[in-house]
Amino acid sequence: MRARIPLIHGPTPIVRSKALSSMLGVELYIKRDDTTGGAEAGNKLRKLEFLLGDAIDRRATCVITCGGTQSNHARATAIAAAGLGLRCILFLRMGDAEGRPEHIGNMLLDRLVGAEIRPTTAQEYRDRTRIMTDAAHALEDAGERPYLIQEGGSNGLGALGYVEAMRETRLQLDHGIAGGGIAFDVIAHACGSGGTAAGTVLGAGESDVAAQVWSFAVSDNRHHFEQIIARIIDEARALDPSLTREARLVVDDGAKGPAYAVMSEEQRAFLVRVARTSGILLDPSYTGKAMFGLAQAVARGAIPRGARVLFLHTGGLPGLLAQGPNFEGVL
Repeated sequence: MRARIPLIHGPTPIVRSKALSSMLGVELYIKRDDTTGGAEAGNKLRKLEFLLGDAIDRRATCVITCGGTQSNHARATAIAAAGLGLRCILFLRMGDAEGRPEHIGNMLLDRLVGAEIRPTTAQEYRDRTRIMTDAAHALEDAGERPYLIQEGGSNGLGALGYVEAMRETRLQLDHGIAGGGIAFDVIAHACGSGGTAAGTVLGAGESDVAAQVWSFAVSDNRHHFEQIIARIIDEARALDPSLTREARLVVDDGAKGPAYAVMSEEQRAFLVRVARTSGILLDPSYTGKAMFGLAQAVARGAIPRGARVLFLHTGGLPGLLAQGPNFEGVL
């Protein structure tokens, strides 16, 4: 039995948006994993139930992880760690023009809960595993017990969080939610580090939730994520050999936009249209690109019109609030 601590407010609801269904041309349901908690909410919290459970089990005193300046994973880890009495160190990748980190969005929340932020250049961040490992060794020498969490919480242990999410979804279907027991044709979600994809592929297959999982890359390319997801699936199966079934994985890299956390003008206008049509708020780094990619896939016929689609809303509101000036031209 894997160590696991309860962090999420679950089961998270599955809602049907008639307005977005009409807008996209599919029977769209949304799994509101943006409501897994309070300020720490999002998909990362499901992974952290297992990762921080393991940290507590190993009597850790400090958690080390990494991400971009507005990392949702870093923010969720910092808040959850504070609640557990763990020190938290964040290695955050700073853009060339960012200079001193600003107290906005996710970074404001990181600082509020006392996380130690160690700014990292883009070049240094490429070697993030070594940098975090070196930091862990230094902490050990100082008498601490550090626990290292990979980018996005994306390893086999973290992926078990979305295996559990799919079991939760199957129970909701069996209780008549979202069509009464009928599996979805497609699960769609944003893919930034591969852990949510790996867990969803395994869980959707094991619990008969959907035939296909469409992972919309928000950075890098399809081949990159196919390799990462395959590795994480192998790691998860090593931890739980009962996970023998899996849904078909489709990695779509057509909606990643100009760069990570950067949307095109068309994508920003789409995000605003979704908000005004449905009241659903998406973020510019993950969910906004994934919903845009879903719309494109339906428009070109890759996902059939009328398909039953479950969209995983993985959160990210603080990242949206940090990008207010970028939306001036489309509001």
